[in-house]
Amino acid sequence: MEHSKQPLDQIIIKNLRTRCIIGIRREEREKPQDVILNIQLFADLSEPCQSDIIDHTLDYSSLKKSILNLVEHSSFGLIEKLAQQVAELCLQSPLVQQVKVRLEKPTALRFADSVGIEIFRQKE
Repeated sequence: MEHSKQPLDQIIIKNLRTRCIIGIRREEREKPQDVILNIQLFADLSEPCQSDIIDHTLDYSSLKKSILNLVEHSSFGLIEKLAQQVAELCLQSPLVQQVKVRLEKPTALRFADSVGIEIFRQKE
């Protein structure tokens, strides 16, 4: 599929909540912590917009299950590493050309709603 200079379309997964072992302090390694993911998947969706056929687009339900499986079975020290792994998983889809992953850890800092990062990755 040839990509024009037209901006890519987006599929958005908002506030996907899950739990995993994440952090560098001993107490963070003892039990799973909440993480919240917001993911923007950039792709050319012109074909499924015309065809209305599921096989022409991204099965975001299946992708969500893969992301949850990855995160829930992970054990990283840094949220940066976890966000990178999620981005790499998303880019495995042939349709996805770029991805933005925002990962938040709600219990990371006292007196703050959350701490998070946002990364942007694209296929080479």
